[in-house]
Amino acid sequence: MTPTNLRMNTALQTQQRRERRRLLGLITPGLLWLLLFFLLPLLIIVVYSFLERSPTGEIAWRWGLHNYRRLLGDPIYFVIFARSFGIALATTVLTLLIGYPMALFIARQSERRRTVLIFLVMLPFWTNFLVRMYAWQFLLNNTGLINSTLESLGLAPLGLINTTSAVLVGLVYGELPYMVLPLYAILERFPWALLEAAEDLGASRARAFWRVLLPLTLPGVTAGAVLVFIPTIGSFVVPQLLGGGKVAMLGNVLERQFLAAQDQPFGSTIALVFMLLLLAAIVVYFRATTPETR
Repeated sequence: MTPTNLRMNTALQTQQRRERRRLLGLITPGLLWLLLFFLLPLLIIVVYSFLERSPTGEIAWRWGLHNYRRLLGDPIYFVIFARSFGIALATTVLTLLIGYPMALFIARQSERRRTVLIFLVMLPFWTNFLVRMYAWQFLLNNTGLINSTLESLGLAPLGLINTTSAVLVGLVYGELPYMVLPLYAILERFPWALLEAAEDLGASRARAFWRVLLPLTLPGVTAGAVLVFIPTIGSFVVPQLLGGGKVAMLGNVLERQFLAAQDQPFGSTIALVFMLLLLAAIVVYFRATTPETR
């Protein structure tokens, strides 16, 4: 190697080391954040799941699998898991059926109208989520606005509150923007000439949608489904306010174990098993919706 090549190689290696140090400096804050507020709490949950609660409500440092045996041996928790999964899945499907036409409509408008419509979609975020759920409680209550209006018209009141339907309404309302925004982001950049070409080749609008539009916007559907499904399955505010405790979901069970029962080890076990099942479901979903893996 000539001296010139040696100097160039040394300079290149020095530049690469600088780039690596710069990259490390950029990602270090994020890594520390994940370590302190994700990995460390997760490790605590894993450790607590193998411990037990003492009669005084404190954590007894006695290791074992009794919490897992208790969880697997009681069928009520399987029912709650299934109910939470079913409600979250129904919420995801309903938000997709409502959100996709909304996002499609917004994406086909002029730039000025798109800005106004996206502002209206995001407007509910300006109000606290709890306040919005109290508003729905006022609307759906037995003496609320809807039933008062029905009674004033001479109609029989409806049992809306403290039902699964009320919980679904609240969840769909609360999570709808998380479905609309990812869909709009991908529909805004969609090459609409492809639909025109499909129609010119004899495809109907429905066929063009199923064969052209939907497959190319599937990443937005996947992102929206994940953003809706994950927070919904662990929700506890909406079932508590609109379900009245009669439609208990996984979040309500965790809240009771950690706060009311003061049984952090068993609550940690439920949370850990739930996270593993949710992770498995997400992996299966991504494998089913990713073209390369089908």
